Amino acid sequence: MADIDSDALERYRRDGVIVIEGLLDDVARQRMKQVLADLIESARDVRAHDDVYDLEPSHSAKQPRVRRIKKPHAVHPVFAEFMRSPRLLAVLSALLGPSGVRLHGSKLNLKSPEYGSPVEWHQDWAFYPHTNDDLLAVGVLLDDATPENGPLLVLPGSQLGPTYDHHGTDGRFCGAMDPVRDRLDYAGARPLLAPAGACSFHHVRAVHGSAQNRSAQSRNLLLYEFAAADAFPLLGIPDWDDFNSRLLIGSPTVVPRVVDCPIRMPLPPATSQGSIYENQTALGNRYFDQESVAVQRQQT
Repeated sequence: MADIDSDALERYRRDGVIVIEGLLDDVARQRMKQVLADLIESARDVRAHDDVYDLEPSHSAKQPRVRRIKKPHAVHPVFAEFMRSPRLLAVLSALLGPSGVRLHGSKLNLKSPEYGSPVEWHQDWAFYPHTNDDLLAVGVLLDDATPENGPLLVLPGSQLGPTYDHHGTDGRFCGAMDPVRDRLDYAGARPLLAPAGACSFHHVRAVHGSAQNRSAQSRNLLLYEFAAADAFPLLGIPDWDDFNSRLLIGSPTVVPRVVDCPIRMPLPPATSQGSIYENQTALGNRYFDQESVAVQRQQT
């Protein structure tokens, strides 16, 4: 049975975000935290961003500092297990509709005490527009989210508005909205405060961001991106078999559902590739404070 009722569904449709507590049990959460601790320890030998690690600007072998684990569901089974849990899939089915549920991607954003990097205001929709907008992100709290440790901030109702420009002054995609240009009431953003084990669900078009962690407590957030099975990415499907292997509910189809919704393509590509943190280095007007020391990028 889904951990969601008609009132929660209505709030999601109205605000573009809901929080459900207790979806991740404490045993699984502690397993995830131990795996994460091991991954951070292994980062001592990592000198540049790679296929697993995105590093904080102040990272060093002496003080390993990681701001993202890329594709955690592919890095360790513990992260793949939860995304297939019946309780989570029941909620996703209620929110995404009858065609099914497909994993679009995953990441684990780390906000360590007193230096965890901010993420500027953006819409996920700007990164991966589809033929319809039945997509969302699930934020799994591995730690309590408090006002001080950089919780996710969402502008309620913004999923019903336009798709904002996420391009820099050079005309290239930068993965962030210009807070001066867009003039939104960011002070009205809702902080998603909840205990560890809770999950947030925010619509793909909802405007959101997060400040630097200035507390003494970590705020580590496991993120999964899910799409309705009949939503097809407008940037194309490079591997059809992989696309269908990510179906968690439903059957493959060659008939995408198309709806009229505002789209801006993330083209031309960002100058700084690798992650949203790298993309956003090209943003001129920043809303959140950020460290200025740069980490060497892996040469490819």
